[in-house]
Amino acid sequence: QVQLVESGGGLVQAGGSLRLSCAASGRTFSRYAMGWFRQAPGKEREFVSDINWSGAITYYADSVKGRFTISRDNAKNTVYLQMNSLKPEDTAVYYCVADSRGPFRVPTHKDYDTWGQGTQVTVSS
Repeated sequence: QVQLVESGGGLVQAGGSLRLSCAASGRTFSRYAMGWFRQAPGKEREFVSDINWSGAITYYADSVKGRFTISRDNAKNTVYLQMNSLKPEDTAVYYCVADSRGPFRVPTHKDYDTWGQGTQVTVSS
């Protein structure tokens, strides 16, 4: 069973940057697809980005493409989300996710069975 703990959220001005981290427990972390979702107040949870087990394959929502970068360090059991050129519409709770149903699965952008508790990102205008 994988457990996920996010950190790095906070308050930033529009145009600024933040880096979110997701620390995962469990020795098989390096085999799982991982990702990030977010949920803004009054809106449904939405896909942001995901990455395959090796880090060689990444996907992004159109709304963040070119501004956000997902990466992972399997030696540190950590996934990152570097967020640049932040906009007020990026304000949301950001959740780290893992697909622990099996090793080496292709990222699905939607079907994740393990979720972190979330970290708040607020972008002021």
